[in-house]
Amino acid sequence: MGEESGMRVSLSEIRDSFKTRVRYYRAVYRRPRTPRLSRILLWAALAYAATPIDIIPDFIPVVGHLDDLVIVPGLIVLGLWLIPDDVLAERRKKSC
Repeated sequence: MGEESGMRVSLSEIRDSFKTRVRYYRAVYRRPRTPRLSRILLWAALAYAATPIDIIPDFIPVVGHLDDLVIVPGLIVLGLWLIPDDVLAERRKKSC
């Protein structure tokens, strides 16, 4: 029972972690050495998540929501993967 309570994460911890990550990624995005393609992919992920238009309509069971769960994170991961490690490390050092 005690072990289970140690594994719980509060909503405030999740919120704080999310805010920290958003600030970090925003700072990395604004760096002049961040590639243009990374910026485009990150904006595409944001736009796709925010618009009501989907490649596969959401009213189709399972598959309709599956495209949102694959496309948005895929664009984000690809956009971040294209950012040079030294830019990420430099920003990480400044935020510590």
